[in-house]
Amino acid sequence: MKSTSKRVVVVGGVAGGASAAARLRRLDEYAEITILERGQDVSFANCGLPYHIGGEIPARDALAVQTPESLTQMLDLDVRNLHEAVSIDREVKSVRVRKLQDGSEFDLAYDYLILSPGASPIRPPLPGLDNPKVLTLRNLQDMDAIIEQSQTAKHITVIGAGFIGLEVAEQFKHLGKNVSLVELQDQVLPQLDPEMAQAIEKEMKANGVEVITGDGIQSVKEDVDELKAKLASGKTLETDLIVLSIGVKPDSQLAKAAGLDLGPRGHIIVNEFQQTSDPTVYAVGDAVETKDGVFEGRINIPLGGPANRQGRIAADHINNPGKTRPYPGSLGTSIVRAFKLAAGITGYSEKRLKMAGQKYSSVIVTDFNHASYYPGAVPLTIKVIWNPETGIILGAQAFGLEGVDKRLDVVATAIRGKLTIEDLEHLELSYAPPFGSAKDPVNIAGFAAKNAEDGYVKTVKQIPDIDGLQIVDVRPPAICKCEPLGDVTFCIPLGALRKNLDKLDKTKPVLTVCKMGKSSYMAARILTQHGFDVLSLEGGTTTLVR
Repeated sequence: MKSTSKRVVVVGGVAGGASAAARLRRLDEYAEITILERGQDVSFANCGLPYHIGGEIPARDALAVQTPESLTQMLDLDVRNLHEAVSIDREVKSVRVRKLQDGSEFDLAYDYLILSPGASPIRPPLPGLDNPKVLTLRNLQDMDAIIEQSQTAKHITVIGAGFIGLEVAEQFKHLGKNVSLVELQDQVLPQLDPEMAQAIEKEMKANGVEVITGDGIQSVKEDVDELKAKLASGKTLETDLIVLSIGVKPDSQLAKAAGLDLGPRGHIIVNEFQQTSDPTVYAVGDAVETKDGVFEGRINIPLGGPANRQGRIAADHINNPGKTRPYPGSLGTSIVRAFKLAAGITGYSEKRLKMAGQKYSSVIVTDFNHASYYPGAVPLTIKVIWNPETGIILGAQAFGLEGVDKRLDVVATAIRGKLTIEDLEHLELSYAPPFGSAKDPVNIAGFAAKNAEDGYVKTVKQIPDIDGLQIVDVRPPAICKCEPLGDVTFCIPLGALRKNLDKLDKTKPVLTVCKMGKSSYMAARILTQHGFDVLSLEGGTTTLVR
């Protein structure tokens, strides 16, 4: 009979709770660890749900990362699925538990309690949104319902064009469905800045998805065998199935009823060791508010990666508080694939910085994912944002056909390390022609940022409305003539610019333009040193919002 060093109850499995329990067992062979999970599945890959809907992950069982049986066998955990924690008595340190199979209840004592309740999909109280053909996607049972109801559906509407909404829309299109994607904001991927998200919108449209932005769902009415989804604009979509993907809210009712401190939006407040306002109660995952990984503040990031790491820290602190390193905060590093294109973000966007009233500078560069002379090279666009006073990187976004994940991961690491734009210039990244370039796009972003900071170039993200603006387009003449960018446009190849300076008026401002931003920068340097007042278009026409 083993001696018990401590009794730990974990409420909720999946990422945070299951990680905490597994880590604690590895640290303490004798702890009595019980996982309470009100759902059927205690640990599953919720990020893989859209891909099983579309058939890219063919086996449903592949999503069940661990079962109650496997966790019991491998880690000697007491796993109780279909058991709901209904209340917490912090004075006596016990959890009231309800067995969902028969409704009976019992009390379970603890020395430490870890809350991992997660979050639930937002379903606005609008007319008709309680229709059984209006579904959300959060767990395996939701996925099963979507698969079943979509079998006979010809048209499917996805409400919300964030990461999950894009993935679901893409997967339904793979299945040959007609798909409408509706987003209340004026762009898809509202987490990104407009110029970095528009390529994803174009990719969705190019693959047959109807994209509707700046419009939101108002009501749903069932008419014979189809739904009529009315939007705020008055537009009505005739559809067979609706999937809501407009965000999540924390499942923090249990914590609230127990008197634990909550943030302004209902998230459980925790310290750097995941302790709540009761030091014997920890909380991890989507329902918690933790340290901001960029600024001194609080943030909620409902992602699997942070949840796993938070669970690990909670277990470490329960086992040995003196040796536990604090949670450094969340960056929200995320990526999504839309057909052939990928886009992602880490840290802060320009939009969020404006809302927070923070000072920032930014630059956009477009280069190739690997050596341009090696077959298969494709453009990759990166936006880097930094503190203009310290040079410390605050965020980054990227999109492209290949290599987006690698560059975002590099910059996410740089943000965690408090590196500066000058540090980006000098990062030594792996290089061979099939994999990268001697000057990686991350290095190029650092060069461009320092050029702007040192005053070598003045850049803009859009064509400014300036009287008398002269646009010098250094793209190939055939392209600049077919796609003119303004009333006063000079199509002058970069190599011929020095011989054609007399065509330009030094008393009027100049904007240099190219496809990817590099040639326009070089043109700007030539013209600046010849006495012109010059702006250069960042990122080239690749990120120009039209």
